[in-house]
Amino acid sequence: MTDRGRSALRQSPDTLGIGPSSMHWTGRDLVIEVNEMGAPPLVTPVRGTITLTPEAVTGVEVALHENHIWRPFAPIARIDVNLTQGHRWQGHGYLDANFGTAALEADFDFWTWGRFPTAKGAQCFYDATRRDGSTLALGIEIDRHGVVQEIAPPPLTRFKRSLWQVARETRADAGVMPRQAMNLLDAPFYSRSLVTTRLGGEETTGVHEALDLGRFRSPVVKAMLATRVPRRAR
Repeated sequence: MTDRGRSALRQSPDTLGIGPSSMHWTGRDLVIEVNEMGAPPLVTPVRGTITLTPEAVTGVEVALHENHIWRPFAPIARIDVNLTQGHRWQGHGYLDANFGTAALEADFDFWTWGRFPTAKGAQCFYDATRRDGSTLALGIEIDRHGVVQEIAPPPLTRFKRSLWQVARETRADAGVMPRQAMNLLDAPFYSRSLVTTRLGGEETTGVHEALDLGRFRSPVVKAMLATRVPRRAR
């Protein structure tokens, strides 16, 4: 990933381009063309195509804060990955995005998020502590037609910290301890992993993230991040 200046942005109704990479909506598929360089220590080209095919597209917006919105565009989808360095596979995917008018660290101290496939479709959970001391505890369920409804989330349960000792918690049936199934990304302020939990008696493995924005505010951490995410002003 590279932070790029405004001149690198290209937009049309169906296409978003940032630098040499782009996303294009065909009406059925989201086709993502990747042309980037890997971060140290593997500074090598990362190129190829990711094709995401939603089972349904939702029109839901969730206010996480007065300055921040979460959009679960396609919580249930199929994905086809064909990248360099041998990364080629097909599987279960999703598409979501966050939008805001302020920096995340200005309004949040910590959050966890998880999306778990179920027999009916998928469940998503957002738990956050805002800087003003208020909290968010959101649970939604999406069916395969894209119908979204809010649900009462099961108990919030802590499980093992990440390698960088970022605290982690997610939703699980009473008495169940979630566990990491695979580590995807580990940073001093952020953890992304596959997590196995049990929801309504159904065992499921989904994508989970934990974001410690207190750590992210540290000048030391931001300096470390700059070595992983270079900036190109033009």
